[in-house]
Amino acid sequence: MTAVGKPKTAEMHLGPGFRIASEIVRPSVDAVAALGQFETPAISDLMNRLYTMDAGIKNLVDPSLRILGPACTVKLYPGDNLMVHKAIDLAQPGDVIVVDAGGFNDHAIIGELMSARAKQRGVAGMVIWGAIRDSAELGAGTYPVFASGVTHRGPYKNGPGEINVPVTMGGMQVNPGDIIVGDADGLVAVPQEMAERVLASARAILEKETKSMKEIVAGTVDRSWVDKALKEKGYRF
Repeated sequence: MTAVGKPKTAEMHLGPGFRIASEIVRPSVDAVAALGQFETPAISDLMNRLYTMDAGIKNLVDPSLRILGPACTVKLYPGDNLMVHKAIDLAQPGDVIVVDAGGFNDHAIIGELMSARAKQRGVAGMVIWGAIRDSAELGAGTYPVFASGVTHRGPYKNGPGEINVPVTMGGMQVNPGDIIVGDADGLVAVPQEMAERVLASARAILEKETKSMKEIVAGTVDRSWVDKALKEKGYRF
């Protein structure tokens, strides 16, 4: 795993609520690409289903669009998107902007123009625990946006907010630089320190599942484990 840069925080105001870390430790490009070969159910299982985001955060553009990259995190006051604008300027190409808007769906955090700006800058996609708007326009495009709701009501731009700090997305913590993988089944965040172990296990599971699929297609799969498991639990049949 190759770390890039050291965290640097610029304090805009005294106290929490207006912190911006312009540089974060990122995973290697190879580690991100390798995890992108696997579907979220497999990754989730390998992390004991503890590192998945709330099922209410969905791909609201096109479920077939995958999202992959290191997290550039944003923590907002619900209904205010000032720091998302700054995050779009700060994020590096390939990053995924991950926005903790508190699950508040009464005000949209982004719309068509902001997503277009993020795409133009090379941001790999956006994940918002909150609402979006311009859903028809976004849905007609090819830029992956995951969110928990849709509303016509726009945001405020007053702050407070923070960039590249730990955030919570539907009950799950995401740290800057965590590897975000999203597909039609949902979203997972792989902490950098787990990436190599998850990859090794994922490759082994893929080999096993490929073998199982061949047996299913050929009609040679051994299903005796089902009756064995039931008998061990006391079932009679």
